[in-house]
Formats: sequence, structure tokens, C-alpha cells
Amino acid sequence: MKKRIERSRLVGIDEIHLREAPEGGESRTIAGRAIVFDTPSTVLVQGRDWEVREKIAREAVTKELLDASDIKMTMFHDRQLILARSNQGKGTLRYEVKPDGVYFEFEAPCTTDGDKAIELVRRRDIAGCSFSFITDYSDREKVEYDAVTVDGKQIETYTVREIETIRDFTLAADPAYKETDVALLRELHATPPAPEKPSHEKAEQQWREMRNKILNFKF
Repeated sequence: MKKRIERSRLVGIDEIHLREAPEGGESRTIAGRAIVFDTPSTVLVQGRDWEVREKIAREAVTKELLDASDIKMTMFHDRQLILARSNQGKGTLRYEVKPDGVYFEFEAPCTTDGDKAIELVRRRDIAGCSFSFITDYSDREKVEYDAVTVDGKQIETYTVREIETIRDFTLAADPAYKETDVALLRELHATPPAPEKPSHEKAEQQWREMRNKILNFKF
């Protein structure tokens, strides 16, 4: 059975900025890098003796994929807070695929949300940029799994090699992993663990059961 999951990936604060306006004046152009290729993420979730990371392979994102997607530039993954948009390669959101990732820029709209975005970026209150995508985590050709043991800890890495569609780029105040990991776990694991378990034990149990379903990996 396919497991088509929407996931998110945060890119750091240094990847987003306001462009300088010509001849002085105030710029409304927000630019940055939404996707970083072949770089392990920060730890998504961890147990006592293991942790999970994720990488986006260079071949997972092409201009053809971006041009075929309906990508909304939002704030905080709220698709009602639209700052720009590229639908089938046309619109107010511009992007470019480079060897190290996908770069974007857009003119912030003259709206309350646009003004808010500019101010938060200028003040560096925005924690970075994130993007959401859909892929089939049960297909090993689309998402590879690897695990190595370092100093007694098992480090697991999911390498995304094929993405079905890009849903959005977003200005993020906090990493989106907590919310998206919950959605992932609910999709892959319908029965929640016992409520009396501590939160870290619940998270560890959920991820172990998720991996059993996806990878048929026995613990």
C-alpha cells in the first residue's frame, strides 16, 4: 500500500533576506533558498539510542517538477496567508534550481500580510524558510533508508530521491517538524500508544512501528 505523505523541511535563517532596493529606497523583494540538496537535516526525532534525519537528493527536485506544481508562498504553512504563488510555472513566485538547492524571490504584496512578512524578515524574527512536499515513503526507490551506528547510537537517514509535487514554500517562525511528524505518524500508525506513557516513549514507540510498516525492519 502506498504511503503518500506530506512532509516539511526547514532551511535556516541565513537563507532568507530582503534584497537591496536600487537607488536606496525600501525593497519589498524577499529572497532566499527554500530547498537544500544532499544535506542532512537536523534531528527530526530521537529515542534513547537512535535518531532520525532526512536528506533531499539533488535529483528529487527539477524545474519540470516545480513548473508542474501549484506552489504557494506562505507564512507559517498557513495556506490562507499567501504572499506569492506559482501555478504551473506562472505567477508572482520566481524560483531557480541550482546545484545546491532551490532559490526563490517574490515581491511582498502591499497587504497586511506582506508588510508583516517584510518586517519579520528585516527584524530576523523569522527562523527560516520551509517547504512542504508529497512523496511515497513506502517506495524504496523514492525514499532510501540507511542506518549507521556511531558511539552506540543508531543514526537513521531517509534520503528522498523522488517527489510527486511541491505544495508550498513558507516563511517559518519555528521548525515545522513537530506538526508534520505528527501528521506522518497518524497516517502510518492508526493506533496511538497508551496515554500514560511519557511523551518521549510515545514518540519512540510510534517511530519504531512506523519503520516496521515502511521498511519491514524488525527490532
